[in-house]
Amino acid sequence: MQPVRVAVVPGIPMFAAAVVEGGGEPTDPAQADAIVWADPTDAEGLRTLLATSPARWVQLPFAGIERFVDAGVITPDRTWTCAKGIYGPATAEHALALLLCGARLLHEHARRTSWWPRERMNDSRRLAGQTVLIVGTGGIGRALARMLEPLESKIVAVNRSGKPMPGAVLTGARDAMPDLVPDADFIALAAALTPETRHLLDAEMFARMKPEAWIVNVGRGALIDTNALVDALSARAIAGAGLDVTDPEPLPDDHPLWRLDNVIITSHTANTFRMAMPELAAMIKENVARFGRGDELDGLVDPALGY
Repeated sequence: MQPVRVAVVPGIPMFAAAVVEGGGEPTDPAQADAIVWADPTDAEGLRTLLATSPARWVQLPFAGIERFVDAGVITPDRTWTCAKGIYGPATAEHALALLLCGARLLHEHARRTSWWPRERMNDSRRLAGQTVLIVGTGGIGRALARMLEPLESKIVAVNRSGKPMPGAVLTGARDAMPDLVPDADFIALAAALTPETRHLLDAEMFARMKPEAWIVNVGRGALIDTNALVDALSARAIAGAGLDVTDPEPLPDDHPLWRLDNVIITSHTANTFRMAMPELAAMIKENVARFGRGDELDGLVDPALGY
């Protein structure tokens, strides 16, 4: 049987080796059956390449593919896969760190230059017994639920369909959010960004939250209405936010979020490309083998849904 001809663009030796290990043959895009596109930022470059390539399958390097969706690159005439699922543990680990920082007020301790006031000694809390609402039950959400299990948190989940997530005492569909938010001590956002999830947390949702509630966002910045978040944090209507992603991004140096003392901001570092390369290489190897056998691929993208 003819090996699958795969073009890796731009050329990354680890990914080219994964193609060979999966039974494929590295080739030029003009003769390729499949393309591993390794640049997460260059949607136009991929569009230009596909105009002269017969490739039937395209592997994208990140789980978040809205840049390619917005550019109209993802079309139904090809099979598309992305890296959904492989970034789960690394990103969930970062989400857990932000949850713990919020619970233990580590962001305040780290900025202090004198001993903690006695009247604040009891303000920190454990995650045990706290209700953590996980929004998005893909690889990140499921990995975070597993990490929270030994910490004895009560896990509630939300996804598009309401399909139960392992480890959650309750899983609701997205339209259940208004009823679930008021009981949450922590809300962890790990959903894909779609027209339906844009500004999922807005002024109305913030008004439903407990004053002591924390938001952690490791999904996409636009899941939150940033202006409404600034208002809620400034008024202490909610306790705080841990943000690895923001809207806009990068967050401008003069943005009011930087000046708030109840916010922790990390610069989209929950999972870096370097962290993910071994997992992505393993996915490429597996998908090349599956494509060669005619099996269903991992990380399939639905062009209609955009993820």
